[in-house]
Amino acid sequence: MSIPDDARGYEGFGGEIGRTFAGSRPWWPPETRPERGAPNVVLIVVDDLGYSDTGPYGSEVDTPNLDRLAAGGVQLTNYHTTPLCSPSRAALLTGLNPHRAGFAVPANSDPGFPAHAFELPDNAPTLAESLRAAGYATFAVGKWHLTRDALSHDAADRSSWPLQRGFDRYFGSLEGLTNLHHPHRLVWDNSPYDVGDQPEGYFLTDDLTDRAIGMIDTLRANDADKPFFLYFAHHAVHGPIAAREPDLAKYRGRYAAGWDAIREQRFQRQLAAGLFPEGTALPPRNSEPGRSVPPWDELSTEQQELFARYMEVYAAAVDSVDQSLGKLLAALTRHGELDNTIIAFTSDNGATAEGGEEGTRSYFSQFAHVPGLPAEWERDVPRDPELIGGPQTTVHYPSGWAQASNTPFRLYKFDTFAGGVRTAFLLHWPAGLGATGLRHQYVYVTDVAPTLLELAGVPSLDRRHGVPAAELDGVSAVDVLRSPDRPSRHTRQYTETGGNRGYYADGWKIVTRHRPGTEFTDAEWELYHLDTDPTETRDVAADNPGKLAELAAAWEREAWRNGVFPLNDGSPAARLRRPDEERFQRPVTLFPGTPTLERYRSARLVQFRDFTATADVRHTAGDRGVLFAHGDQGGGYLVHVDGDAAQLVYNAYGRIHRSDPVPVGTGAVSVRLVAEALPEFRWRLALEVGAKRAELAPVPQLLGMAPFTGISIGSDRGGPVDWELHRREGRFPYTGQLASVRYEPGRQADYDPQQVAELWAEAQRCYE
Repeated sequence: MSIPDDARGYEGFGGEIGRTFAGSRPWWPPETRPERGAPNVVLIVVDDLGYSDTGPYGSEVDTPNLDRLAAGGVQLTNYHTTPLCSPSRAALLTGLNPHRAGFAVPANSDPGFPAHAFELPDNAPTLAESLRAAGYATFAVGKWHLTRDALSHDAADRSSWPLQRGFDRYFGSLEGLTNLHHPHRLVWDNSPYDVGDQPEGYFLTDDLTDRAIGMIDTLRANDADKPFFLYFAHHAVHGPIAAREPDLAKYRGRYAAGWDAIREQRFQRQLAAGLFPEGTALPPRNSEPGRSVPPWDELSTEQQELFARYMEVYAAAVDSVDQSLGKLLAALTRHGELDNTIIAFTSDNGATAEGGEEGTRSYFSQFAHVPGLPAEWERDVPRDPELIGGPQTTVHYPSGWAQASNTPFRLYKFDTFAGGVRTAFLLHWPAGLGATGLRHQYVYVTDVAPTLLELAGVPSLDRRHGVPAAELDGVSAVDVLRSPDRPSRHTRQYTETGGNRGYYADGWKIVTRHRPGTEFTDAEWELYHLDTDPTETRDVAADNPGKLAELAAAWEREAWRNGVFPLNDGSPAARLRRPDEERFQRPVTLFPGTPTLERYRSARLVQFRDFTATADVRHTAGDRGVLFAHGDQGGGYLVHVDGDAAQLVYNAYGRIHRSDPVPVGTGAVSVRLVAEALPEFRWRLALEVGAKRAELAPVPQLLGMAPFTGISIGSDRGGPVDWELHRREGRFPYTGQLASVRYEPGRQADYDPQQVAELWAEAQRCYE
């Protein structure tokens, strides 16, 4: 048989196809496959988990599955991260220092500096990309938070979404947090995913676990040998903390002794387990301004009961993370792959004090970090303590429990002291590690990617999309994992977050507690000798001026090398946004079938300004349901029709306001919500149907991360704005004909942080 003229030269045929098929060489390239028996890799990251919150690190919380990993693997006692989530995750997945990776802070601002790009660099292959290039299947579930918020909507450039950064499948939330009972927005691969009417008792940790196991089961049904990488990024225990009712019941009454007693008990277990050398001191309660913890015994009985309840919820959430691990271990055992799976478990930073000294049942009100808020701003709307942790509240525990979580260290997430940066790390691999026990050597978050790649026998990609890969900052810690006697290869490391600075070198550490708005000076530095004082209790700067100067100069060099400057401690520059985001403030018309509008995209239509929202409907007598909703149980508003009358419901961070009903006639009707921005961050709201009108008394505006669920039309999707309405009607879809809902943003208030930032930037330009 001769080759047709139009096929001559076709790649693989060699110009001749006259040989028999059996004797021919296939023209298609071979599939990239690792050697048979290559290990699976599972990396589990928990959000805001304190150093002492699990059994291997001294906790009273039941974590039998983590205990099992520690007993059969290696436990690091001196592992460090950055003080915040996005920077740690960027460093974890790329091996680059966070500022070089574009994440000086979490991905929720955009001042325009390279270290605040909030997209992973084009020349930074992720751990997933290197493993996938070597033939691994790659899965991710849970928190991403490596895409700036302005690029999280459904028309955005997805180049920094999980599938574009090396993962075959993804299920979770692109943002830094979500509600575990009613997730505000989930993404399945590259598209928004509507979880539908959630079954009673839905809990996101369970859903993520089932999705992860489903990915593994699906892979094994199709390929018995292909190894996989699973990145399981828990939303727990980031605020708002939440738990399932059975787990809550399990911990009822366990924390009546208070945070001082729990902290002391945890410390004694840590000493007994050999986590710290003899003579290590437990620091006194945190007393720094804005970070202090009152003695438990000085609290009222009512406060003790309320605060203990918060910790019960937190412990139950940690317990659920361990249960998730147990299900994953069972699945690996079922496939006969547990022993040949590298499992790493860690936290992205220390426990957080963002709940304040008294905790909160109104998380988004407490989390409203906006300059100029009035002193009477309500940061905790009282609710029945029995509701704490359940689906009706958004809560976070008091800072006293965060200090206990970080036992034995000082301070919290966001601080460059050990409480912010020293976390748990377990690694388990019976078939390949051949070592167990404690490791006291220094290891940093940038070391994780090169370590896991070396254990898997996979090189880090030297190019990405044709661009030479950036040089890694991390180094492999495999030597340390295999032997307790090998020295750490990571001997020096800078850190910086929000103006808080730190530098570690060979057992010494300098650190600052910067006060926002003040100068950055060398006088801020404190010096600690961690080899003899791991809990940073004795500032020896006065006794070692030479060492202090040496480390301060080293920090300065590393800051310039890594793009840390300009330092930003919360000045107006941090609130600047790109000029092209102006398009988010134009009117938008939403039609039936449009998925819930993403949170940040929705917020630009309403925050710090006047706005109107108009629903055009064709109403027939008896039609009922939600016309539009924005927000959830943590704060929001909705307009619904029932009994042929419209009503506005406004949820002020848990305090419910309802307007008088406004009659709705039949036929074509416009139902309009009118919001006027008032001084002191308030709105005057009115509901209008033709000439008929109902007003609410001035209410606090929804600020910061609220409304957390975006705008939905035709029903209340996401977390319910009005719990009583949700309990009766569920999503309450409108039964009439909804033509559209149009949002028209109006006048910005003069206290809008974006407007303030732009005025500041203009003044700076004039000065320059």
